[in-house]
Amino acid sequence: MRLRLLTYNIHKCIGGLDRRYDPLRIAHVIARYQPDVVALQEVDQHARRTNADRQVDLLGDYLGFRHRTFFPNVGLRSGGGYGNAILSRFPLTETSNIDVTVPPKKRRSVLHARYRIRMNGTPGKHTRTLHVFNLHLGLSGIERKIQLRKFLESQPFAGMHHRTPVIVAGDFNDVWGTLGRKLLAPAGFSGTHPLRTFPAWGPLRALDAVYVRGDARLMRVYRARQSLARRASDHLPLVADLVIE
Repeated sequence: MRLRLLTYNIHKCIGGLDRRYDPLRIAHVIARYQPDVVALQEVDQHARRTNADRQVDLLGDYLGFRHRTFFPNVGLRSGGGYGNAILSRFPLTETSNIDVTVPPKKRRSVLHARYRIRMNGTPGKHTRTLHVFNLHLGLSGIERKIQLRKFLESQPFAGMHHRTPVIVAGDFNDVWGTLGRKLLAPAGFSGTHPLRTFPAWGPLRALDAVYVRGDARLMRVYRARQSLARRASDHLPLVADLVIE
């Protein structure tokens, strides 16, 4: 079965250059690629700076995604907070949040979503379980390594069969491009060569990435190139076409 995932640090729907709050702009960027699963980072909830919107629902309604999960990592003094969200066309059967915070650094977590997907081209109504993990790692190199190790040792990931389809996507803040090779590849993950996504208006760093394990295979990964994407956030989204075998 083929599916498309999009991962996107939306910067609270605030433009990286014009600093304008415009969630519809973010929705248009996402809709252009017609993804089946969307992993979002820096998603606001009830924050004064973004009209007290609950952005996971605002974007989910705009885009027609019925299945949503969200967890706020960071609280704001003025009220509300922000965190990670996953939107999907597939039925959500389980969700959880994995704390990978390294004190005294800012709170960080990995949002987990479990889906049942119907396999096209198979007899009957054959389905498979798909696990999606959406993360936003820290700014320090040592911090990022500790956080990824925490994730790899956490449940439910640590108890999964090696053939279970798993997608790990998000903002790795991987300035040096070494996390995949050093930590994810030894755990059975595969990815693609780094694609520069930050800053959106003139990408210099490959901070965002997609990795897969088990019966999931990456066919193509590319970044958005339209002019709207360069204005809507401070990151460009990554689009990944996959096959679940």
